[in-house]
Amino acid sequence: MSRSVRTRPEGSGRGLDEAYDTALLDLDGVVYAGGNAIAHAVESLGTARDGGMRLAYVTNNALRTPDTVAAHLTELGIATDAGDVITSAQAVARLIAEQVASGSRVLVIGGEGLRVALRERGLEPVESAEDDPAAVVQGFGGPELPWGRFAEASYAIARGVPWYASNTDLTIPGARGIAPGNGAAVEVVRIATGAEPQVAGKPLPPMHRETILRTGAQRPLVVGDRLDTDIEGAFNGEVDSLLVLTGVTDGAQLLAAPPQHRPTYVDADLRGLLTGQPEVTGDADGGFRCGGWTATAGEERLELTGDGSALDGLRALCAAAWTAGGEQWCGLDSGKALARLGL
Repeated sequence: MSRSVRTRPEGSGRGLDEAYDTALLDLDGVVYAGGNAIAHAVESLGTARDGGMRLAYVTNNALRTPDTVAAHLTELGIATDAGDVITSAQAVARLIAEQVASGSRVLVIGGEGLRVALRERGLEPVESAEDDPAAVVQGFGGPELPWGRFAEASYAIARGVPWYASNTDLTIPGARGIAPGNGAAVEVVRIATGAEPQVAGKPLPPMHRETILRTGAQRPLVVGDRLDTDIEGAFNGEVDSLLVLTGVTDGAQLLAAPPQHRPTYVDADLRGLLTGQPEVTGDADGGFRCGGWTATAGEERLELTGDGSALDGLRALCAAAWTAGGEQWCGLDSGKALARLGL
């Protein structure tokens, strides 16, 4: 299936909470970081929910159960039921259940979220390669996960047991900065075994399927902070997306995004759910305009003139960069233009 190449962020004359029926929200880097609510998240989500938008929390983090995540969100001030939470543990458990017999044993390398999801699918979590598992599943186990768990996975995989991973995010944002994610742990086992896991989490189809099955969303909007999981997952699912700049993605990464990593909308934080989005006008010859800014792509660098909000400037720069790059980033220097915006 061919898809048109996005060359600029889109505008919206209505608030996004009115234009879409369901927000499919990432958690880490969008709603909270290190367990603490990100600025404006609680108020913005409450307003969107009160206005009729359904909120569903879609996370690649397989460590915690939906009950635990819902309780944490409620404690932060965002009233949430367990049914509003969709995890990569649930997606990978469904994937395994479709390929092994009901009641099969599954070696778990990760946390309680994986165990609960496996039991929900009629599978039995076990702890050792000596327990005759029919599959190995690996998910984020937190900073206290013992190194020996990777060895246990390696022993089973070396015997031919199929290997599954909840997700392969290399990093995870926290209160103190960016830390290694489940993808880094998957690399450890890959190096030891030479094997490749089946992966369920964003941006791959099993996670999108799990989300739609559990929410029944008709007009979903994916909201995330990562280009390679949230935004690519929306691209693969052929749904619209909002990138918020509260997590791992910075301005330079956004300008260099290949087509599958280009969000429909860009905003600073979750307040962007409640507003319309400004239109980017113009073309490559006359420059791309948003707010008081005009952006053009020269032979060696991106040029930005005018004044206004940093976000409007970034949107204009996205149009110039994405258009100049076509399907590949053109290598234009964006540092000076971004510095002018304070990004």
